This record gives sequence, structure tokens and C-alpha cells, in this order.
Amino acid sequence: MPAAFIGHGSPMNAIEDTAYSRAWTELGQRLPRPKAILAVSAHWVTQGPAVTAQDHPPTIHDFGRFPQALFDVQYPAPGSEALTARVAALLAPVQVKPAQDWGLDHGVWSVLTHMYPQADIPVVQLSLDAGLDGRGHYDLARALRPLRDEGVLILASGNVVHNLAAADFQGAAPPHRWAERFEAAALAAIRVRDHASLMQPATLDGPQSAALAIQGPEHYLPLLYALAQQDEDEPAEILLDGVVMAAMSMASVVLGQA
Repeated sequence: MPAAFIGHGSPMNAIEDTAYSRAWTELGQRLPRPKAILAVSAHWVTQGPAVTAQDHPPTIHDFGRFPQALFDVQYPAPGSEALTARVAALLAPVQVKPAQDWGLDHGVWSVLTHMYPQADIPVVQLSLDAGLDGRGHYDLARALRPLRDEGVLILASGNVVHNLAAADFQGAAPPHRWAERFEAAALAAIRVRDHASLMQPATLDGPQSAALAIQGPEHYLPLLYALAQQDEDEPAEILLDGVVMAAMSMASVVLGQA
């Protein structure tokens, strides 16, 4: 099973017909149908890793100031007790908390509503451990590699560049040059499988550019969960790229044949 990182961008991609939502639909149609999905999103950060453990994880509307139609979206995919247990076993001896107080946040369901609109594939979400650095996240994610051979789609969701303070929410301003440079440097590293540089993003286009591109690490870190699944001889397909709202990269990548 391939693995993927999706730049999810605005939650409105869940209900609008955009180039991104259409690409997600097409990706879901051409991927092998997964037995289950393990999702990692920018929007769930915990102290120590946690994994959802409900039979029916709720749809979390973790945002404000959007149309009611977005709050009305539900993604009623089942959970998977077996996958929750398998994730905990693979990450041992790290203690993984089974969580009843989370569900599927918009970093997950805004994408899955297009990839798998029937919501009939079990979904489990893994949190980002706030105590880990880039290498720590990558190594943790690498331990999940056997899931690919078990038919599980590892789907990471965030944004390579994410700076809301520098964003233009009207969408009229051109991309900041630092945003375009950082995205280009990250994609260049992905193409040549330079994971070491990607684990230390300040090395990609310099520390100043990285500080602007990565306003907080949570949107960048999911990329490492997808990259960690890539074997040495596997291709990296750049599914999407480009900076929107002046300061948000929609770069997305699929690892392995799809």
C-alpha cells in the first residue's frame, strides 16, 4: 500500500470543488482499496503519542468563522480496535494512550470526504507527540512501516508551508517569495529522498526561511510520517504543489506506486 502526505489547506476544500479536492478524489480512485486508514494530522498534538480508540470516532469541527455548511459535514467512518492495538504494538516500548476524547479532525475528514466519500473504510488517528523533534517523529513513524504490507493506508495531513500570520485570506496577494523558495527546497529534497535534510527543515532554505514557513511545527511534522514509509527504491510522486493565500503550501506527495 502506498503512503501519502496531503497538504490540506483551508477546511473549505471539504465542501468546495477545487483543484485540490478533485486531485484527492482521483487519488482515492487509483489507490488500492485499503483495509483501514491510519491518519496523522497537524491538528492533534498530545504529550506522548495517543491513538483513537472508538468504534465510531466523532467528526471534530476544530475551527471557527466558517459557513454552517462546513459544520454540518459528518464523516461517519468506523474505527478499528484491531488497528488501534496494532499501532500500540508496533510502537512499543513507547506507551501509546488509547484516546476516547478525540476523533477525526478536519485535517483528516476534509481530505477523506473526497478520497472515500462513502466513509466505509475504518479510520484510526495517531497524534503528534509534542515531546519529539524531527528525527524522533521520523523514527517513530518508521516503526509503522509494516502496516503498508498489511493493507493499511498511512495518510498524513498538514502543510509544508503554513504561516497564518502572513496569509492573505482573500486570496488576492501573490505568494511570498520565502514561501515559494521553502516549498521548492522541500520538494527538491523529497525528489532525491534527502530525508535527513527534511528532518531538519532549517537546512532546506536557511533558518530564516524555515522560521517563516513553519510558524508552528505541527503542520510540517506530518510530512515526516509519510516520508518514513518510503523504501530506498520507491518513487516519490509530487501529487500537488503551489502556495495559496500567500503563505500556505498545498504540496502533496505519494510514496510508492499508486
